[in-house]
Amino acid sequence: MIEAVWIIFAFVLGMGVKLVGLPPLIGYLAAGFAIVAAGEYTGIPVQGTEALSHLAHLGVLLLLFTVGLKLKVRNLVRPEVIGGGVLHFAISIAMFTPALHWIMGLEWYTAMMLAVALSFSSTVLAAKVLESKRELRAFHGRVAIGILIVQDLLALLVLALASGQTPSPWALLIFAMPLLRPLFYKLLDISGHEELLVLLGLLLALVVGGKGFELVGLSSELGALAFGALLSSHRRAGELSQSLWSIKEVFLVGFFLQIGMGGLPDANALVFALVMGLVLPLKGILFFFLLLLFKLRARSAFLSGLSLTNYSEFGLIVASIVLPEWLIPLAIAVSVSFLVSAPLYRLAHPLYDRFGHFLSRFERQGFHPDEQPLSLGDAEILIIGMGRTGTAAYDHLKQRGIPMVALDSDPAKVETHAKCGRNVVFADAEDVQLWKNLQAPKLKHVILAANDVEAKVTAARQLRQAGFEGIIVAHSMFADHAEAITAAGADHTYQTMAETGVGLAEHIFSESRRKEEALI
Repeated sequence: MIEAVWIIFAFVLGMGVKLVGLPPLIGYLAAGFAIVAAGEYTGIPVQGTEALSHLAHLGVLLLLFTVGLKLKVRNLVRPEVIGGGVLHFAISIAMFTPALHWIMGLEWYTAMMLAVALSFSSTVLAAKVLESKRELRAFHGRVAIGILIVQDLLALLVLALASGQTPSPWALLIFAMPLLRPLFYKLLDISGHEELLVLLGLLLALVVGGKGFELVGLSSELGALAFGALLSSHRRAGELSQSLWSIKEVFLVGFFLQIGMGGLPDANALVFALVMGLVLPLKGILFFFLLLLFKLRARSAFLSGLSLTNYSEFGLIVASIVLPEWLIPLAIAVSVSFLVSAPLYRLAHPLYDRFGHFLSRFERQGFHPDEQPLSLGDAEILIIGMGRTGTAAYDHLKQRGIPMVALDSDPAKVETHAKCGRNVVFADAEDVQLWKNLQAPKLKHVILAANDVEAKVTAARQLRQAGFEGIIVAHSMFADHAEAITAAGADHTYQTMAETGVGLAEHIFSESRRKEEALI
């Protein structure tokens, strides 16, 4: 059966690229091409692509739904997001259209639609790489995802104009969605923590959001994203996202396989994809300077721009409707951009550490929306990462009256903690410049509670290199992560689950002693 072939090729090539330090998704792309090549070599046609296409579509919807769960609408209505997205779209078309017309001899309409297709960045890939590094909620991650949403809306507009279709009048009902929020909140509250929670997520992402938007002439992708954003303020939004994680990951394998299985290219398609790969850096450079125009720091502009340096699956959708003869060349160009962008973003932070001094020269003077602190004042305790672990540590230590401060890279989370009276400021622990410039004259203790292991490793290493001799403690889910954090300079790294087990075991004896003393 064809499903067995998909699984074998995807696993073998995914594992192969993982062993050389690259993201498995590159292996999944290669697996798609390998399946087609094997089919042509053996004379056995590749079948089942319709089923794979359906699975891939479900994976995209679930990814966008989980992205929406982590979004706050107020963070999207920002000058750098709307301005960056619209300006990049317009400038890209203005650059690509005449180049494709004069160099490749294409008609103006064909050149313009190809330019439109190439102007978008991949929502799936960018969200995937940002999520894998737990940077979706970091400032640069929010800017990147916001720009992608703006691009997706522009893509929907282009498709509507190109196809001649207009949304149904019933599409106006989407403006009543906020009125249904209490109902969805109630369903989320009573759905429990097991299979009903998963089914609720599938219902909202695929049926109500995806299929519901399709029925009124709108994009199912937009529907999944919108319903995720609708629930993003609920206290269980993170749990819902986590419950869908495995299903989403499996379906997304189908998405990357599908791109590779689009067909083997001819020589002209390969040349086109190669040329588009060579000009790909221009896309990231344009994003970098546009974001600097809106007064972002060079680091945020660099990281956001690098995550957007790829071509989009939406370009394939545009091509399938208005330029079907260009579908395979564009699919190869998208694949090439994935092969470049995914591993490059894994090196994003080391690259900025190396070239940051040069890039920072282009920053605009004045207030930066992502400005980081220069001093911790008289704080004796620093907590890095204010999720559940960091918040629990902060509230416990606050009772002792010791001066302390916490850092988090999520602006919305910083604002929420500030409203609760906690001393939390915006900062990205992976920013080497933060540690080089930070003044902490009275700092004695540091708690590394960030989700991302790389952030904890960077913070521990930079603190020690800056001469900090106080105590650094951290927590980790895995033994190899704990070893890396300790090797970077932490005095001790607690393995969360193991320490919880020890605590439960000790609690038995403490409770027994308490009851015995009560009887005496």
